[in-house]
Amino acid sequence: MRIPNFIVASVIEPFWDFYDRSLRLKTVSRLSRQQFCSVEELQTRREKLLGKLLKHAFETSSFWQTRMDSANIELADQMTIADIVDLPLLTKDDVRSAGQSMLSSKYKIEELTKAKTGGSTGVALEVWCDKVGVEKRNGAAIHADKWSGWKVGQPQAAVWGNPPEPKTFKNKIRLWLKDRVIYLDTMKVSDESVQKFAEQWSLLRPGLLYGHAHSIYLLATIIRKLGIKLRPTGIVATSMMLINKERKVIEEVFNIPVTNRYGCEEVSLIACECERHKGLHINEEHIFLELLKDDGTHCKPGENGRVVVTELINYGMPMIRHETGDMAILKESLCDCGRPTQLLESVTGRTADFLVAADGSMVAGISLIENSLTRYPGIEQMQVVQKQVDQLELRIVKSDQWEDSLSNILKSVFCDALGSGCNVTISYHDTIPREPSGKYRFSICEVDSA
Repeated sequence: MRIPNFIVASVIEPFWDFYDRSLRLKTVSRLSRQQFCSVEELQTRREKLLGKLLKHAFETSSFWQTRMDSANIELADQMTIADIVDLPLLTKDDVRSAGQSMLSSKYKIEELTKAKTGGSTGVALEVWCDKVGVEKRNGAAIHADKWSGWKVGQPQAAVWGNPPEPKTFKNKIRLWLKDRVIYLDTMKVSDESVQKFAEQWSLLRPGLLYGHAHSIYLLATIIRKLGIKLRPTGIVATSMMLINKERKVIEEVFNIPVTNRYGCEEVSLIACECERHKGLHINEEHIFLELLKDDGTHCKPGENGRVVVTELINYGMPMIRHETGDMAILKESLCDCGRPTQLLESVTGRTADFLVAADGSMVAGISLIENSLTRYPGIEQMQVVQKQVDQLELRIVKSDQWEDSLSNILKSVFCDALGSGCNVTISYHDTIPREPSGKYRFSICEVDSA
């Protein structure tokens, strides 16, 4: 039996939040009301939230008390990032070393929700968030997902690695009544699995298709080949780079725009495209975002910089000036949709994905790959692996338009970018392997650039 969407939206979703005493839908409502406020109103709210968070962190966390004392941070009810610019960046190694000393004494460990991420290094990183913070994170994600055209109450289809299996009776009831989601495991994307996914789709009729950007692209190529038609009302690509060539294919196959969403496990939603698709709106109601040059100064719009995030809603384990390991570019102008939040022009990749040129400069591997995919037909997928400064491997999945002359052209392109002494080898594959999480990495640099 398929429950009508309006019943889920108007009855089941609100009842579930009431039963769980959750702020999730209240957060969605608040963000919807505030999304077209003035720049000044938004800034005032953010500065008050930052002041409140910093006081809380200082008073309840030994880690943050020591850090703030060492940086001579003066606390106030209303603060800006300029007030804490002397506070050292919080690296992933800092988080691992500090452990539970970063947690607030206001919470018992069993009251916090733990997330675990390995990242590009494969070394586990454990972060915690209080219940209210988790609910606000979820509310922000729902609010952003609505920009895609999806509506609360509509079922969802996820292209995701290692899909969760409901184990408790409550979770099984929740999946059937409220969440109503089907999964395509990114570790098993094949003609057969996609055919089964399409059969489930016809029964559930999802409104939202979301998942790893490249995996949605692979789904699009297979359903186009099989002649299957899936018609979501919204598509949200997340968890990895959405490159223009793949966006174009997805939009052609599903006949609707793709909404690009950016976040990380440590702080959840960072930025998302609105219905105008002219950049990614920073989640400024919940975070402060900085883009830094290598010398620690702030980037101007148009400059590529390291992403540093201060989350305003996690009181269980405050994440202040956390360096995510990503790189991004700030857009100079605001969106013409009327929302006051700043835009990211693009997320250019993880710092671990930047290649090292012979002269020591950093080159965005994703940019080289995107330019190659756009310029040269014949490449279905590509991954670049740099093990040494002068040793580069291009892993390629050929398409029907592949010509053998392309191999020398690609070698020349990458040699020009990294230095003429670079030895570029090409290997051919039926598919490019994914990470254990199910994600796909376009560029892998194993060179120590220090």
